[in-house]
Amino acid sequence: MKNPFKRLGRNYPYDKVHEYTTGSKPILSTNRLKILAGIITFVIIIVFMFESVVVVEAGHRGVVLYVGAVEHRVLGEGIHFIIPFAEQVIQMEVRTLKFEANATAASNDLQEVQTTIALNYHLSPDQTNLIYQQLGADYADRIIAPTIQESVKASVAKFNAEELITRRAEAKAVIAQSIANTLSARNIVVETVFITDFKFSQAFASQVEAKVVAFQKYLTEQNNLLAIKVIANQTVVQAQAAARANVAKAAGESQAIQIITSQLRQSPQYLQWLSINRWNGQMPYALGSGGAVPFFQLPARAPQTQNQTQTQTQNQTQLR
Repeated sequence: MKNPFKRLGRNYPYDKVHEYTTGSKPILSTNRLKILAGIITFVIIIVFMFESVVVVEAGHRGVVLYVGAVEHRVLGEGIHFIIPFAEQVIQMEVRTLKFEANATAASNDLQEVQTTIALNYHLSPDQTNLIYQQLGADYADRIIAPTIQESVKASVAKFNAEELITRRAEAKAVIAQSIANTLSARNIVVETVFITDFKFSQAFASQVEAKVVAFQKYLTEQNNLLAIKVIANQTVVQAQAAARANVAKAAGESQAIQIITSQLRQSPQYLQWLSINRWNGQMPYALGSGGAVPFFQLPARAPQTQNQTQTQTQNQTQLR
């Protein structure tokens, strides 16, 4: 019977162990490469996923660039998928924004005018790709600032310096309309235009102040003149009323005299009756050439009555 270990060699078990020990290095190197490749693949996938997803913030619009070229689509708010590394999204704010600028112009009468314009505006949401393509992200400095300067110069030249004060609302409307028309052609919507103030030279301000003072004095004199006229009219009216009252009084007295005369003619005892009604209890006298005589005569007693009275008096004396 053959020895089964003879074919494999004299040191069979030990030779096999040595073979496994010397062949393990290639196996470990292959596993490390696979793990590294998996990690790299995972990272690449994460990067691709990250680059393929974009979030457009609230109040913004996304302008899509394909290898640097502006596409015709505009991304709204929210999550969107794009081609990684080929497409890029530029976010443009479409909320109400404020732009303020100082402007200098000359009025129609060649007076230098300085003002400050505050502008509220927003971008047209559907046209943000055109705005970025034509003006870029710094569109405010490219188009809004020059538009304000030009509009103020063109509009202020239509008014005199004094009219800019007295017709401020109209001047503001002209400036605002000019700015809105220019910016609307660039897909920029103007909401409100504020003119903080118009500033003039010191000499012109002094002239305006002197004119205002003179006008106020004129108005004061006019008011004083009107007051004098009112007082004069009141005096005339009072005099006329007094004259009419005197005429009415005279007419009344004349009518009363006529009535009294008519009554005296009809009743001669009227004066005596009137004197008795107005008597205060004292004997009235009137001085005349014949001495003091009564103003009116008391009625005398009849002679028979007097005799009866004397007889009664004598009888009473005898009885005593």
